[in-house]
Amino acid sequence: MIQKSIASFTLKRDLKAVLLEGIHPSAGKIFQDAGYTQIVTHAKALIGDDLISAISDAHFLGIRSGTQLTADVLQHVQQLVAVGCFCIGTNQVDLKAAMRLGIPVFNAPFSNTRSVAELVLADIIMLMRGIPEKNAILHKGGWVKSAANSYEVRGKTLGIVGYGHIGTQIGVLAEQLGMRVVFFDIEAKLPLGNAVAMTSLDVLLSSSDVVSLHVPETPQTTNMFGVEQLAAMKPGSHLINASRGSVVNIDALTAALERRHLHGAAIDVFPVEPQGNDAVFISSLTRFDNVILTPHIGGSTLEAQVNIGTEVAAKLIRYSDNGSSTSAVNFPEVALPAHTGRSRLLHIHHNVPGVLAHVNERLSAAGINIAAQYLSTNDEVGYVVIDVDSAASHAALDELCAVPQTIRCRILY
Repeated sequence: MIQKSIASFTLKRDLKAVLLEGIHPSAGKIFQDAGYTQIVTHAKALIGDDLISAISDAHFLGIRSGTQLTADVLQHVQQLVAVGCFCIGTNQVDLKAAMRLGIPVFNAPFSNTRSVAELVLADIIMLMRGIPEKNAILHKGGWVKSAANSYEVRGKTLGIVGYGHIGTQIGVLAEQLGMRVVFFDIEAKLPLGNAVAMTSLDVLLSSSDVVSLHVPETPQTTNMFGVEQLAAMKPGSHLINASRGSVVNIDALTAALERRHLHGAAIDVFPVEPQGNDAVFISSLTRFDNVILTPHIGGSTLEAQVNIGTEVAAKLIRYSDNGSSTSAVNFPEVALPAHTGRSRLLHIHHNVPGVLAHVNERLSAAGINIAAQYLSTNDEVGYVVIDVDSAASHAALDELCAVPQTIRCRILY
């Protein structure tokens, strides 16, 4: 892929933010309060030419999980400064393509943690009591008053697969209900409360009354729960997936439910999800009365959407105003102080030996004094931030953009 060096002199009032998929108004307010006046919103995800047309002149782009930012789409947005995923996941963005174009991507890994945890906790109680099936019977005019397969959660074992921010919070909440909490993670994690780490996934599965999945979408987690893993679960147990739709093999889960090896499940995410609220949902799981199906709403509470809008917009603005790339998921991270009284130059380049030396040589030869300098790199990209006197800022930018291996240059006033 060949990148084009881009120099940007654009003033804040001329920068355009495009927010797709009904992102909460809190995001737009954050932009407005920071002095950004060009804010365009769309209620739904866009695809193809409609997407490219809508974002062709955007400097900042906000999306949720429905918009696909492929390498081809990114090639059409030459002015794009940064992308904000107003959600936890970032698999809808070609992160490497964005990085190679000098576009950092930010997300909201923590803002909806509580909302997801509460939904999972509700699912646990409903499944253990057999409520989904009893509710379905009443809706059909039946009446089955029975304690069969109905249990308190107190004293039961919750197995958490993926002990990150959501998994740990669910564990703490479940303990307050008297549950025993065990977990399995591929990394060593410090247990919270009385949670116990299991030595293997099979040990967790065979001992848990409810298994809740909280892993990211990676090649390793795709179809992570298939025939073997479901068979290893305790007979009569329940499965909850509020992580990623690719983690559970739906055909295998359907078979496990049909033979009553599992007494129920709660699924919030699916391998293929409808694009828009007017689409039709099709799944083999819809025929089971003992399965709770929710339309990817684990983090869809008003509180979470407000928090996500605020968090991601604030990250985009901090990068725009200050240059800080802290918490970017695909980009070298630099935490920067204020640059009051000076101009700040951002230089993104291919990470090859000698670039920083070349930068300093050009600035020195031009008689430009460097007041402060910051550098961070990853395997492919380097990010250097330089503070200079405002009077020399445009000359300095010209010098930076002439450096070989430059991907993008930008100036902050």
